[in-house]
Amino acid sequence: MSYNNIGMVLHDKGDCDRALEYLEKALAIRKKVLGEDHPDTATCYNNIGMVRLDKGDCDRALEYLEKALAIRKKTLCEDHPDTAGSYNNIGMAWSYNGDCDRALEYYEKALAICEKVLGEEHPNTAHCYNNIGAAWHDKGDFERAIEYYEKAQAIRKKVLGEDHPDTATCYNNIGIAWHNKGDFERAIEFFEKALATREKTLGEDHPDTVSCRDNIAAARKAMTDRDR
Repeated sequence: MSYNNIGMVLHDKGDCDRALEYLEKALAIRKKVLGEDHPDTATCYNNIGMVRLDKGDCDRALEYLEKALAIRKKTLCEDHPDTAGSYNNIGMAWSYNGDCDRALEYYEKALAICEKVLGEEHPNTAHCYNNIGAAWHDKGDFERAIEYYEKAQAIRKKVLGEDHPDTATCYNNIGIAWHNKGDFERAIEFFEKALATREKTLGEDHPDTVSCRDNIAAARKAMTDRDR
């Protein structure tokens, strides 16, 4: 198993510090053997950036993610799924930094590439719609958020199926947006759809399933408080 793969396994296990240790080794080897301007070197920069993002170091994350983007644009071209992935990841970093406008700028670039190269009905395209919805949600524009969440949901339901965790995530996100708009009845409708899927696919005790039940309880309490 390569340094890069070990690093990603450690990242998945939540050990970001050790993950970075292995990913930095992989980067050093790839720069020496393949050169700076190589897609595999870009992958290392991207992976280090995403681990740093998970550690909350947005500035360092952006440094690495921008390097990955520059290499991918140079070696793979603008209209490539990996380039779209870089735009998306940079958008996430800006979102974590609290700059929703910059996040939207990069998410929109990722979406344009995915629509052009992968097509409208592709999971990556749905992922872009979902992230754009999240950015609008963070900006407080819940109607725009719902618009994009529903686009993501339609694709995921068609391509991945109703009983898929990513489809459930869309239902949950739509529910949160309706809750924040003050329509608690609509919120519960979507939370319950998310709950049904998560109970079926993830199990009763999965954290995402528990989160759905908490969301339903919060919406019901908000309804009770409103109607007093």
